[in-house]
Amino acid sequence: MSLETLFKYDSKSRNANEFINDDEILKTISEVESGDYNIREILDKASLMKGLEPKEALALLLCNDKDSENEMFEIAKKIKLEIYGKRIVLFAPLYLSNYCINGCVYCPYHAKNSHIARKQLSQDEIRAEVIALQDMGHKRLALETGEDPDYASMEYLLESIKTIYSIKHKNGAIRRVNVNIAATTVENYRKLKDAGIGTYVLFQETYHKPTYEKVHPSGPKSNYEYHTEAMDRAMEGGIDDVGIGVLFGLYDYKYDFTAMLYHAKHLEDTFGCGPHTISVPRIRPADDVDVKSFPNAIVDSLFKKIVAVLRIAVPYTGIIVSTRESQKSREEALEVGVSQISGGSRTSVGGYVEEEEENSKQFEISDNRSLDDIIKWLSDIDYLPSFCTACYREGRTGDRFMAFAKSGQIKNFCQANAIITLKEYENDYAKEETRKSIDKVMANEIERVPNEKVKMKLVDALKGIDEGRRDFKF
Repeated sequence: MSLETLFKYDSKSRNANEFINDDEILKTISEVESGDYNIREILDKASLMKGLEPKEALALLLCNDKDSENEMFEIAKKIKLEIYGKRIVLFAPLYLSNYCINGCVYCPYHAKNSHIARKQLSQDEIRAEVIALQDMGHKRLALETGEDPDYASMEYLLESIKTIYSIKHKNGAIRRVNVNIAATTVENYRKLKDAGIGTYVLFQETYHKPTYEKVHPSGPKSNYEYHTEAMDRAMEGGIDDVGIGVLFGLYDYKYDFTAMLYHAKHLEDTFGCGPHTISVPRIRPADDVDVKSFPNAIVDSLFKKIVAVLRIAVPYTGIIVSTRESQKSREEALEVGVSQISGGSRTSVGGYVEEEEENSKQFEISDNRSLDDIIKWLSDIDYLPSFCTACYREGRTGDRFMAFAKSGQIKNFCQANAIITLKEYENDYAKEETRKSIDKVMANEIERVPNEKVKMKLVDALKGIDEGRRDFKF
């Protein structure tokens, strides 16, 4: 008997081997593969927009009936429009350091990679990177670092966050700093909370413990339990907006998809609030990483289906797709559930100021368009690009955000805030052709604002932006 079989499934347990229980996941997969489900009942439940259990979601994912598949795509689209409307939140990653003491075999930052260009940004270099991002129009960043106590200490991160929030260049300002760093202690999560971070993001990479240990052969990240239990400690530390995700391609997608939903369920059952975001990256080529050694890569059609079923299973959670994905893949994912994308991204340290060296990127980007190109593209296909950070700054986080989302009241804030931030972008950064696209989509979206009082205040705010004022928010 293996050690894992000694653990029993318990969604409220604080032990990773119990809330992500191997036997329970394998049982779920086996039952679905044996046909122990009713697709019609699951689709009917899905249409109620109340979410699905992991088994129900997996049954949809593995359903190959084309009519049912088309229906689930329509349900996912409806849920996204009902909760998020046409809004697509935009952000960019900011890499602070690529020094790392871990041995992750899928990441070029791994400690044994002797030919990658290593760098840690100074505070002055951070200022230059942030100004470059502000000059693009970004208001929301995701901080990224390797794990190294000498080059990515908590003191360095806290100082960097303080620096980022302090920079006001022309009309630019970073209003929300999300943080994607290694698993840490409750005390350190409290420090990050006090520093004013938005969402704490940590990808599980894979929930399959033997594979996890294989692809993390050395370094602190090799501790499966400590890593998997990180979100519990973050919640204990007061961070109620957390983001989870897996790196599809490391292990069988059925297992990781199911386990990720069990993780979301654990957070909901234990803390009363599921993940604020779910990310769905796929493994990509990078320096010293051979993607051919990962045989579990998923094709585009399956990727789209994963996004759609996630939207149905966890309807109120933001779903993120980065520039790892191509324009075509991102457009398909947007239609069935994605609500946040990165734009104009650089995946190397210092990449916004200096041209990226080939061996300095964390992964190859598939969508290399500028932020302005992406704004125009989104506007042209009738989405509402958003740089909104109001919920975070108004205290609508964690279970408070979820309450607004589940009741439908979030529309009274988010749509107007998205229009305001898009107007700021138009006035301060957009090219002439992009402005034409923005004007068209804003005119449509203003008419869609459901609350007349909000609409009147919105029109006044837009006039204020034209007069030179900034940062109106609901």
